[in-house]
Amino acid sequence: MSRPCSFSLKSFFVSASLCGALFAHCTAQAAETSIWQEVQQAGELRCGAAVAAPYVMRDARTGDYSGYFVDLCRDFGEKVLKVKVSFVDTNWDNLVAGLQSSKWDLAMALNQTPERALAVAFTVPATDYQVSLLVNRNNPKMADVSDDIAALDKPEVTFAVMSGTAQDKAISSVVRKGKIMRLPGMDEARLAVMSKRADVLVDASDTNHLFALANPDWTREILPKPALAKQGVAFGVRRDISAADLEVLNIYLRQRRDTGEIQQLVDKASLAANTAK
Repeated sequence: MSRPCSFSLKSFFVSASLCGALFAHCTAQAAETSIWQEVQQAGELRCGAAVAAPYVMRDARTGDYSGYFVDLCRDFGEKVLKVKVSFVDTNWDNLVAGLQSSKWDLAMALNQTPERALAVAFTVPATDYQVSLLVNRNNPKMADVSDDIAALDKPEVTFAVMSGTAQDKAISSVVRKGKIMRLPGMDEARLAVMSKRADVLVDASDTNHLFALANPDWTREILPKPALAKQGVAFGVRRDISAADLEVLNIYLRQRRDTGEIQQLVDKASLAANTAK
């Protein structure tokens, strides 16, 4: 009589194990949320908007939003999800918290950092943030300038940077022979390069790009190699987003980046920011 009982117990434990594994699988699936399905059911994609040109801009008179992340958010919502798109005014201190509490579905223009990744998930980068260099092409010392930091690091080359910034920290970590001119503000740093008191302007790539577009007759932008303080700039999404939903937005961003469409949006937004100024 012992053998049937042993067989029954064995079958019971096998069945229990299978049920446990199935339950764990279902629980894992339930932990992932189909955010796009929720958005489509609601008929609206909400984009958290903290202002920073040229990513996200807001007309103080009309309240209308522009900028290349705004364009991407609107295009994705209207053409891919086929819902209306709204922009929720916020600030950088609350952008992540509002995403966590579902006040909006996407957080626009977040720099990818390990600290933020503890709180939210990121898409692939729409663009890259990094420290860039800008030179006066009419400066004789910059006639044969290259993108190699080591080639620029010479005693006769002066780098202008706003004191105490991330850009200051980045350039100070790689320049050994050149001079670093630390100034109290970016206007002073730009003026130093314009007047040729300094040879290289050190700033974030997006703001250097804005300045270059406003002064095309004498500026030249340089993305140094190796890259300085490079980070992706992406959409933030809730951490419980499903892998399938995240891939939908990632495919959209990869395609638009690979075709050069995002760069066109960057240029359009940069020109608009300069016009507004």
